[in-house]
Amino acid sequence: MSGYPTLRPQPVTTKKVDLPKGPYGSSNSMMHGFNASRVSTGLQPHHPLESSEEQWHDHQMKMDYVMLKNSQGIHAPLRLQMEKHVASQMQRLPCLPSSNLMMDTLTGRDDLIGFEDFLNNPAESEMMGQPHAMMERRLNLL
Repeated sequence: MSGYPTLRPQPVTTKKVDLPKGPYGSSNSMMHGFNASRVSTGLQPHHPLESSEEQWHDHQMKMDYVMLKNSQGIHAPLRLQMEKHVASQMQRLPCLPSSNLMMDTLTGRDDLIGFEDFLNNPAESEMMGQPHAMMERRLNLL
């Protein structure tokens, strides 16, 4: 095996998480919510598959790059990385959300319907504003 990544992604964190204990020996999530128990410890409790799922696309991409390098040479993964970099730089006006269609086509995600397609990513929420003011701010005119 010449430089292949492992088949199973390694977890990012391996810290043991101790949640705050309530009067009955468990965290009081009904009173403070799930996020409050996470924030109060300073650590994020992780499910064993959570870190694996977060790294899955990156890990798959690394394996594809190594396969391309071994079969076609170093130019193939470098060209794909360059095309992905150019596709990630394309943006719409600041008041319009980007669909990232070109990036999805390059990564092969345009054929898939995933969690983020119908439940939406909260980080990419819709924002409404004055297009002229947002563009002037991006151009450092304000």
